[in-house]
Amino acid sequence: MKYEAVIGLEIHAQLLTETKIFCGCSTKFGSEPNTQTCPVCTGMPGVLPVMNRKAIEYVVKTGLAINCRISPYSRFARKNYFYPDLPKGYQISQFELPLCEHGHVDISENGSSKRIGLTRIHLEEDAGKNIHEGSANTSFVDLNRAGVPLMEIVTEPDIRSAKDAAEFMKKLRTIVRYIGVCDGNMEQGSLRCDANVSVRPVGQTELGTKTEIKNMNSFRFVEKALDYEIKRQTKILGEGGRIVQETRLWNSEKDATESMRSKEEAHDYRYFPEPDLVPIGFEESWIDEIRKGIGELPDEKKERFIGQYKLPEQDADMISAEKPTAEWFEEAVNLGGEPKAVANWVKGDFTKLLNEDNKQIYESLLKPGHLVDMLGLIEKGTISGKIAKTVFDEMYRSGKEAETIVKEKGLLQMSDEGGIEKIVDDILGKSTDEVERYKSGEAKLMGFFVGQVMKETKGKANPRIVNELLKKKLD
Repeated sequence: MKYEAVIGLEIHAQLLTETKIFCGCSTKFGSEPNTQTCPVCTGMPGVLPVMNRKAIEYVVKTGLAINCRISPYSRFARKNYFYPDLPKGYQISQFELPLCEHGHVDISENGSSKRIGLTRIHLEEDAGKNIHEGSANTSFVDLNRAGVPLMEIVTEPDIRSAKDAAEFMKKLRTIVRYIGVCDGNMEQGSLRCDANVSVRPVGQTELGTKTEIKNMNSFRFVEKALDYEIKRQTKILGEGGRIVQETRLWNSEKDATESMRSKEEAHDYRYFPEPDLVPIGFEESWIDEIRKGIGELPDEKKERFIGQYKLPEQDADMISAEKPTAEWFEEAVNLGGEPKAVANWVKGDFTKLLNEDNKQIYESLLKPGHLVDMLGLIEKGTISGKIAKTVFDEMYRSGKEAETIVKEKGLLQMSDEGGIEKIVDDILGKSTDEVERYKSGEAKLMGFFVGQVMKETKGKANPRIVNELLKKKLD
């Protein structure tokens, strides 16, 4: 029997507010444990929460960006459970009346578009962090993260493969970073994912028994964990077994999911309306104001780059994936850079150097004007394409102008036809065997001759003159 997977995701995104959701403590990452706490976020008796308006604005902004209906009336609820990292003994979250409902995100699947429905987006407070390292018999609790505003985005069970789940995560991360509501730093836990997974016979409409995989914090882990769980469940059903509804964790060292606990249902949390917070209603004018501030989204930018700048779809997709990269590219084009040439340098040498240094494009010393000036030197014949790579690397390292680097390093292109002809004659004279093979039909040897000339001139010879002279002499 053939089986298909049914996957729904719950994405937790930490919002980029400066302070926590119900108090004035900082949300800055990486501070000393328990230095960003107060009586409110540590759950001391008698304290009252005060809502962070910016957190609500960011959730509404996300809902508008991913085609959700903004609820005219919303309220918070208490979700009751006890862990050491949840000092109140309950989490303030939302249950039956979330802020946003019924949106969708389109992902690419085998060259075509696939729509993933969204059930809801709600706002809640994060818990602290349990730390088990450092002592065999003791666990520690860091409450810096307790009370940090979290946006939970819940999908419909529309995903059918681990690859599509990872694609959805990537697309959502791009959107929340574009609109400035979450930094998407998965390694710091500001974007993480739980997945509900079941399998069923192909053609069956009834859902199978699901398991939940908790706290996956990389695209790679999402894909590997889901692939493993789909295979595990398929094997059990294929052998006549029964799936147990439970919560599982991904063990990256064993490349396997492992049982954590039985899966809770909503009634296990004993939700009830939060008595310390009033319900929320929205004026349409405020929602319209937020909508105007969203700006151009990734898909819109990609389509514009294809139409306005005639970029191939793959180039437009890569360059529009990160807003700072898209803005850097467009600034270079507006300064006079030819769009395809700019795109080639951005997605090639520039991306390689940034990745090697683990830097973001806005942190680089290399600015759009540097690249445009270098492209102008290539067009004028001042430097060759090969020398341009050296110039580009030095611009990236030092932030110097292209013309300054060319003068300092003596990289001017050699365009003296007489001088190049002497070198060409010398190369051909030393390569009699290759010359005969070329004349016998091995046309690919032209690349060999060009390479030898460029090697002799240290890449400075004008490629057009080299090719013209070689062709004239060999043909």
